[in-house]
Amino acid sequence: MLDALLVNAAILVAIVFVLWIISVRIDDVSFIDAFWGAGMGILAIASWLHVPGGQPGALATLLMAMAAVWGFRLGIYLLRRWRREGEDKRYKMILKKDRERGNFAFAALTKVWLMQAVLLFMVSSPAQVGILVSPEPAPIAPLAWAGVAIYLVGIFFEWVGDWQLARFKADPANHGQVLDTGLWRYTRHPNYFGDCAAWWGIWLVCASAGWDYALYTLIGPVFLTFTLTKWSGVALLEKGLDRSKGDKYADYKRRTSAFLPLPPK
Repeated sequence: MLDALLVNAAILVAIVFVLWIISVRIDDVSFIDAFWGAGMGILAIASWLHVPGGQPGALATLLMAMAAVWGFRLGIYLLRRWRREGEDKRYKMILKKDRERGNFAFAALTKVWLMQAVLLFMVSSPAQVGILVSPEPAPIAPLAWAGVAIYLVGIFFEWVGDWQLARFKADPANHGQVLDTGLWRYTRHPNYFGDCAAWWGIWLVCASAGWDYALYTLIGPVFLTFTLTKWSGVALLEKGLDRSKGDKYADYKRRTSAFLPLPPK
């Protein structure tokens, strides 16, 4: 397993260096958000191809499919958004001083690409490890099916939430308004909740292969939950929304759960 994980790490670093060169050429790193999901899908497939004995079992194939479907869908969605909207303001702010000092290339590599590569590898560890340790003849246990159920709830919230948001933004009449219908009536961030649920589901499927491996990879969903709720997800996004939408968003926040889907107040 360790050898396969080292190969995965080498693949990830190689891809990151190529994408870093592209980002320097175009002076924009923000397409890294698309790679966040796609990179996890790539690592899941790489793990599946390196299963000991070359015979992936049903559980390994299930985990690979779950991570790949989640990752490539998110990657395509975010790549299209980047192509449509251009450079993300978050990365522009992160690299503003380095651009002014002529240090953009090095800062892009260290502050953005390499840091996110480490986090990507860590968050996707339940899928990688679960695939690599799943014995070929093992059946899919009830715990794994529970994980699949949670994963599907997450996929539903993420996909439908993104679709509803895209439709809302596409209507010029909604400019300056707050989306508070559909899934957005029950949580201010259905897509973030969906991400979180999907990876807790994947972690449970990994746990069905052995609790030792689940404990090793628990940092993945725990860190993802932290970053979505306290670091670069809800907390960072809502600072901008508070400024841009003012009282409308403040009223929405009073009525609507920040993360977990709950009936509106």
